[in-house]
Amino acid sequence: MSSPHAPHLDATRARQGRWGRPVFWVLVISLALAVIAVFAAWAWHAGPYASAQHRRRLAEARQATGFSAPAPQPKWTPAPPSPAGVNRPG
Repeated sequence: MSSPHAPHLDATRARQGRWGRPVFWVLVISLALAVIAVFAAWAWHAGPYASAQHRRRLAEARQATGFSAPAPQPKWTPAPPSPAGVNRPG
């Protein structure tokens, strides 16, 4: 039961809303809090993660020094030809 003085709105117009300033500030503040939360979580776990990587690298270095393979042979490259008449055998 509508009042005779109430404005008439069709269904599409009645469902549309406006953003307005309060919605903008809620979005900005929630985005800032999300960025702060991600940074805080990263900072909280960065130390243990870095030390775990350091321990893994040390363990790999210890294992690598225990590996006893022969040294690789140098690649053979032919000697450049000597100039004509200099130190030629024969």
